[in-house]
Amino acid sequence: MTTDRPSRVLVFNPGSASLKFEVVASEPPVSGVVRGTKVLSGVVEPIGAGAKFSTINARKKTNQEDVSVKNHGDAAKEILARIDSGLAAPGGVSSAQDIDLVAHRVVHGADRYVEATVIDDELVKGIEQLEELAPLHNVGAVSVIRASRAALGNAIPQIAVFDTSFHRSMPDRARLYAIPLELTQRHKIQRFGFHGISHHYLTLRYAELTGTPLDRTNIITLHLEGGSSATAVVSGKSVDTSMGFTPLEGLMMGTRSGDIDPALVGFLARKEGMEVASVEELLNKKSGLLGVSGRSADTRELIPHQSEERVALALDMFAYRVRKYIGAYLAAAGKMAAVVFSGGIGENTPEVRRRICEGLDRFGLDLDADRNTATVDCEGKITRDESHLHAFVIPTEEGLMIAHQALLARPVPKRSDQMSATVSPVQPTKTGEGRYGT
Repeated sequence: MTTDRPSRVLVFNPGSASLKFEVVASEPPVSGVVRGTKVLSGVVEPIGAGAKFSTINARKKTNQEDVSVKNHGDAAKEILARIDSGLAAPGGVSSAQDIDLVAHRVVHGADRYVEATVIDDELVKGIEQLEELAPLHNVGAVSVIRASRAALGNAIPQIAVFDTSFHRSMPDRARLYAIPLELTQRHKIQRFGFHGISHHYLTLRYAELTGTPLDRTNIITLHLEGGSSATAVVSGKSVDTSMGFTPLEGLMMGTRSGDIDPALVGFLARKEGMEVASVEELLNKKSGLLGVSGRSADTRELIPHQSEERVALALDMFAYRVRKYIGAYLAAAGKMAAVVFSGGIGENTPEVRRRICEGLDRFGLDLDADRNTATVDCEGKITRDESHLHAFVIPTEEGLMIAHQALLARPVPKRSDQMSATVSPVQPTKTGEGRYGT
């Protein structure tokens, strides 16, 4: 006897030097509820010399193998080859031909792509034209898309899901820079925002957890890891976010400076005899927690050394910058119900959350020390019940959100076969490697 089964979605999530993947089994999606069962998860990193293929179980890397990959496209081929060899067979996917839909995360859609879109030749060319805005990410995404289309052909639909889409609702007062409007229009300069897939997931999940209608969901979401950003959400929509034209703007991050005086670029170029491109590299790759602490970009490595002056300064600066953005959004966006922590740092480092929440009691946030300490890589409220402004921890699930948006963009008819599955929310698990560098 045959039974309907969930759609199987292969999700590709390329980073600047990695390619994460998941095979997700999902029922036809409901717009405000994200569900899915992870059949298989893994990552190839770093892209280039020393690359390893790893599966991920309970968010910890397992079964690591050395692989030879020169680019993200090669990594996609390795992933597809292993799926073809039966790596996902225990989850009912015996080969890549059992995949119903392929979903690709694309970091930058600019103002051209504002929703998940079916991939064709024209779309690929369009993403290539945006490489200048996100050279570390869009190039890799195109490489993965080309490899996947070449391997799977046209029989399996493929969807691009854009990280900038969630922020398309920002009003002009938050979206535009105070530069001559002619330049804004000529070069299409604006604050695009990033981590939108994560911020969107956190918004939907918070609304579901608390029973709040989406159009009454007013929260501040914090995606804190190697790349960090804050978003003000009003009525379920992004109205402001900390990242801008590029992912360099905003919060202090692992290796990125975040907000600086723009004149520093020219100043450093002159004083240090550097090219502008070299200054940009310094601000992107040698600043932030790493540059200030002189020790690491990873809070897990910094916390044990917080008695050191530079490390303490780095942690204080990081928390202060996040707290300052929270305060700004509370002032600019009106009454908020909660602050939501997520990302590798936000989910797993109670000490950093404590530092961020210091001083927010004047806004009605009453942190519960015991709840904060106990809530590590799991969903939970970390404020006292009587708090007027609450704080929650919600582990982000970008893979499930990408699959969800792809299915909404191109519903896949359910097929009947011998396999049946129950799709339920992913349960929180302990976080291992790979969550701090996205």
